[in-house]
Amino acid sequence: MTTYRKLILAALILAFGVVALGAYVRLSDAGLGCPDWPGCYGKLTPHLAADAINAELATRPDGPVSHEKAWKEMLHRYLAGTLGLLVLAIALWAWRERRETRGGPGLPLLLLGLIVFQAMLGMWTVTLLLKPLIVSSHLLGGMATLSLLGWLWLRERGRPAPAYYASSDHLRGGALLGLALVAVQIGLGGWVSTNYAALACPDFPLCHGAWMPPMDFEQGFTLHRNLGETAAGGLLPLTALTAIHWTHRVMALIVTLYLGWLVLRLMRSPGHLGMGLAIGGLLALQVTLGIGNVMLGLPLAVAVAHNAGAALLLSSLVMLNYRVRRR
Repeated sequence: MTTYRKLILAALILAFGVVALGAYVRLSDAGLGCPDWPGCYGKLTPHLAADAINAELATRPDGPVSHEKAWKEMLHRYLAGTLGLLVLAIALWAWRERRETRGGPGLPLLLLGLIVFQAMLGMWTVTLLLKPLIVSSHLLGGMATLSLLGWLWLRERGRPAPAYYASSDHLRGGALLGLALVAVQIGLGGWVSTNYAALACPDFPLCHGAWMPPMDFEQGFTLHRNLGETAAGGLLPLTALTAIHWTHRVMALIVTLYLGWLVLRLMRSPGHLGMGLAIGGLLALQVTLGIGNVMLGLPLAVAVAHNAGAALLLSSLVMLNYRVRRR
């Protein structure tokens, strides 16, 4: 394995870790553990910022700042920064050796631009006090980074395409639609999480004892507003949170039915049985974790696993799309 491929693989593994850790930070309410950026109260580590954190704790003992939350937040920043450096190295390497790489420097440079934008979103997440649109965009950016690194890794492995890849044209449209549906569902899941609407429907399969409970879609899906507030600055009503959660559930049903059909097609297509089983297994895991979040009252471990499972399911669809487009 060349150094270039090793860099890509390391970045891919780290990107998954950053996505999972970002979910843990968000779900453990540590997103404002250090209320400035990029340091923690202007210091490199929470240890160096201990006096400032103690002063904040003395003022607001139940506030968003604590030593534990500060370390969670900064660990996420350290890993994200390391990922940024790896992507920079990949982009520079791809540019310098552009005649030797399999697809040129275009994709690595796109990744570098995405990483820079991700850093800006990370800063705005803190400075704009967890504004749902910014936090959701940051989550989607992390998933996009993971997906593009996965595509780059598959492209640069250089393995010869099996003969059955050439007869996979009938799967192209279905695979692309599956990827798009999963991406939309991840976006909706991010909107649920960033609006703290995961338990807006505390029962399952009904929601507040009804298939169609009272819902306020206009307030729930107004993008430009602060956390927990309407666009006018009032308290976001439960009906708005219910609309967010209910929409995510309905989309989950659509995705499950469609991917279930796609898995059956894959299992009947020569050479794609393993891919079909992998996607089907990840889909079943995601459905189980999603239901478990509601029935168990959103345990942190289950919620983080649901986010990590979404990243793995998305990655499997990226791999499938790469395969059916490869000659």
